[in-house]
Amino acid sequence: MEPHRIAVLALDDLVPFDLGTVTQIFGAARDDLDRRLYRVRVCGPGARPVRTSAGFQIVPEYGLEELARADTVVVPGFHAANEAMRSGTLPPEVRDALTAAARTRRVMSVCTGAFALAAAGLLDGRPATTHWMHAGRFRELFPLVELDPDVLFVDDGDILTSAGVGAGVDLCLHVVRSDHGSEVGNRVARRCVMPPWRPGGQAQYIEHPVPATPDASTAPARVWALAHLDERLDLRSLAGQVRMSVRTFTRRFREETGMSPGRWIVQQRVERARHLLETTDLPVDLVARHAGFGTGAALRQQMAAVLGVAPSAYRRTFQSSRPVTAVK
Repeated sequence: MEPHRIAVLALDDLVPFDLGTVTQIFGAARDDLDRRLYRVRVCGPGARPVRTSAGFQIVPEYGLEELARADTVVVPGFHAANEAMRSGTLPPEVRDALTAAARTRRVMSVCTGAFALAAAGLLDGRPATTHWMHAGRFRELFPLVELDPDVLFVDDGDILTSAGVGAGVDLCLHVVRSDHGSEVGNRVARRCVMPPWRPGGQAQYIEHPVPATPDASTAPARVWALAHLDERLDLRSLAGQVRMSVRTFTRRFREETGMSPGRWIVQQRVERARHLLETTDLPVDLVARHAGFGTGAALRQQMAAVLGVAPSAYRRTFQSSRPVTAVK
């Protein structure tokens, strides 16, 4: 099977982290035989040097014609000096290449790369996101876009957009998982030493600082919870793992993760259920028990709320090409 072809469009005032995120995440995706699942090529107008926001230039190996050869086009973010952010316009050759690619290909943006998609007219009437700091400017330039600046990423099928910096990691991992399942996505995350999954609807930023001292962290409780997801987990037992009061634990947990302990546990249980549905032949009721939901009905309810799909439909989608193992 030929690798999925990804063209990364580098524009002037490029944010190097965003470019590195895309090339690293997709470049790290391998199948069980260690074969690359994506072929990533960086391109730009005329394959000319592209200035970055970090005081150096990069030289893409390919020109804009690579967009027409790709299966997915990704636009990394750029600094406010870029014309798309200043005036909402693109060089005609870039606009035309993006517009043509979007007719038949999946298109993604990281952070302020959404300005380029919007400047090409690809986001009119569609939901999208970008870095929250630039949301006001984005709305001024592109009032027809249904902007949501409070989420990590938006998956609108053939067009996907993400918020700033780390949210690009979440979007790329989401795409790997959607293309090849949780097993490959988790393997990429481990290889890159990153959290395997944050849902797109999670808030972009946390207003409170993370505790400075290790003994103030709730991380040990989260590690313990992951090993006991199939058991009853309450606030008292979680707080006891780090010797905190329930009130202090709840406050610090939200400061560190941006969500309540209950919501975090549900997310981890859904992740466990996804893994079991993809990699085992367990009946749905047993998957629910192993994941800590207790009953198949509870699992169906949570998967419908989080993923918008039933367990059986999810299994049919992601298990079709994978070997299945039994779990006792």
